[in-house]
Amino acid sequence: MNQKLSDNRLQRQLFKFAPGLFFVGLVVLWEAVCRLAALPAFVLPSPTAIVNAFFDVEFSRWMEHLWATLSVALMGFGLSIAISIPLAIAMMRSELLQRTLYPLLVVIQSTPVVAVAPLIIVLMGSDDPSRVLITCLLTFFPLVVSTATGIQETPDELIELSRSLDAPLRRETWQIRIPYAIPHIFSGLKVAITLAIIGAVVAEFVAAEKGLGYFIQFSTSFFKIPQAFAGLIFLAAISLLLFKSVQWTQQIFFGWSLPKK
Repeated sequence: MNQKLSDNRLQRQLFKFAPGLFFVGLVVLWEAVCRLAALPAFVLPSPTAIVNAFFDVEFSRWMEHLWATLSVALMGFGLSIAISIPLAIAMMRSELLQRTLYPLLVVIQSTPVVAVAPLIIVLMGSDDPSRVLITCLLTFFPLVVSTATGIQETPDELIELSRSLDAPLRRETWQIRIPYAIPHIFSGLKVAITLAIIGAVVAEFVAAEKGLGYFIQFSTSFFKIPQAFAGLIFLAAISLLLFKSVQWTQQIFFGWSLPKK
């Protein structure tokens, strides 16, 4: 019995550290391949070359590019929340509005942002508002769909009970429908926050003078591939941190909405 408990504990520890061990093994393999095959840095830089390139760039320069990307991503993300959640509520209240707007939203989402971004830059200029709009266009659709799905899945018996007690529509929405939609909303937020970074980078590829997307494009154009990889990994780390921030927010303030283990 004790041996079985010990094996189960060891198995849980392995599952816990498996992602980290896999990542370390992948980096070691990457380094070994680059060294043994003598690959030039402009083909595939080794992890050590990428680390050295990261520290070759001044910290203040990293922070300048980071703030440029992060500010646009967060503003676009915030604008997306401000538009998408009220829009989803309004669509669920009105079938006519849902039939009218939903096809339009699908068309907007189906249109590649990379194709639309240059037009937005031409119409609005190359300042932050145009980049925020590009980010918002990329992020708001998952939030609309997830919020609307959550509202639709509210149990019918609760809605009938609310109406039998003559509860106003406002209370039905905020005290019954929205709480049931919280898990779906956070699912959409997790998707949207990563898309916000993508939207900001796409906008920087089109027109920008600073930002991590601009930094990667600039480094690649001058064949500074290790430096471009350093910017890409830094960007991925920021995106992962933002994703975890949304996850932590749900755990701290809406822990009841998480599935029971």
